[in-house]
Amino acid sequence: MRHDAEVPAPSPALRSAAFFLVGPGLEAGVGPALVTGGFARGDGVLDTPAVTLAGAMLLALGIAAVLWCYSRFVAGAGTPSPLAPPRALVGGGPYAIVRNPMYVATATCIAAEGLLVARPILLVAAAVYLGAMALLVRRVEEPLLARRFGPAWDAYAAAVPGWLPAPGRR
Repeated sequence: MRHDAEVPAPSPALRSAAFFLVGPGLEAGVGPALVTGGFARGDGVLDTPAVTLAGAMLLALGIAAVLWCYSRFVAGAGTPSPLAPPRALVGGGPYAIVRNPMYVATATCIAAEGLLVARPILLVAAAVYLGAMALLVRRVEEPLLARRFGPAWDAYAAAVPGWLPAPGRR
């Protein structure tokens, strides 16, 4: 029996799910859990029912946004991972609002967890995360996208803001 048959590559959905665990799963799950001692509830100014509710609502919004981002990559037959990039520039859905919606959504999740468990350190962590991602985007991702997609990237970058929505910009 021959065993040299080509094994089919995992689907984009499966590859994206794996990257989800490594990316946002670590960044907004494991990292904050380690910082807070397993999401131990804090006390103080953030320990109110209104803040907890706001945190729960923002967390749901952040998770939904991350999943929406991932769905755009699956539709583009790729993943957010540089190891299995999409074949075409992903510019629809949340990527039509800002160029970095996954990082914004992940930071939203981290900040929301801070509100949910009354731990201000996670608000600081969300800001540090955004700063680190902004540096990564500027130094690594944007030059790579410009080389990979050329004029399509240039037009997209000119039309869509990087981090904050700009109504009427398009």
